[in-house]
Amino acid sequence: MVDVLLAVVAAFVVAAVTTPAGVSGAVVLLPVQASLLGVPNPALTPTNLLYNVVATPGALVRFRRNARLRSPLARAMVLGAVPGVVLGAVLRVELLPSRDAFLVVVAVVLAPLGAWLLLRGARAPARAREARAPLHGVTGLALAVGTVGGIYGIGGGSLLSPILVGLGWSILEVAPAALLATFVTSVVGVLTFQALELLRGDGAIAPEWLIGIALGVGGVAGSYVGASLQHRVPEALLRRALGLVCVVIAARYAVEVVT
Repeated sequence: MVDVLLAVVAAFVVAAVTTPAGVSGAVVLLPVQASLLGVPNPALTPTNLLYNVVATPGALVRFRRNARLRSPLARAMVLGAVPGVVLGAVLRVELLPSRDAFLVVVAVVLAPLGAWLLLRGARAPARAREARAPLHGVTGLALAVGTVGGIYGIGGGSLLSPILVGLGWSILEVAPAALLATFVTSVVGVLTFQALELLRGDGAIAPEWLIGIALGVGGVAGSYVGASLQHRVPEALLRRALGLVCVVIAARYAVEVVT
């Protein structure tokens, strides 16, 4: 019971902070699951995806009221991320069972991204906004990032959001599209892991349902609060906050691997 309450509180706080930047919070909750809640490594991936499925609709409802989910950017991200998460789930089960490999890869990706966002300042230069990737480029990028999200259960949008912001997209455009991509890919990912479990007859890859739902309950409330705060916080601050989150997570994972 204590673990369930801790999961709800932790997810609420994390989602309220990360949602305005277009991140579901699943990346930040991985250390919470592993260190505080005792979720075993094989179940971390589908449990994180389950968190996304339950948690992100609160923010999506808020964004939908502002008519911000029917954008070409959102469609391009979902189109690429969905097949990516299916591929990632298969790779996770068949080829990449190591938890340390996950920590290293995420640290390597997030550390430079976070530093880039922190150093770029309030806004991306005008030339970067003019040269930002076309939508078909976003789809290809979403395919690659969705694969990583399927492998490690962090949702395609969690990594795609800082990449697009770093490439010059406005965080106000990216946040709702990234969360929609995270939700859709997480639903597909959970279904894929369940199908793989049935095919393999191996319960080790099943999610921790009670913990995942508890995290999601806290996350859905926190994400709704976070989405409502987005327009009240300067974009420069959101950009820097997202960069700081990336750097902190990368450092945390790097330390865990070394020790």
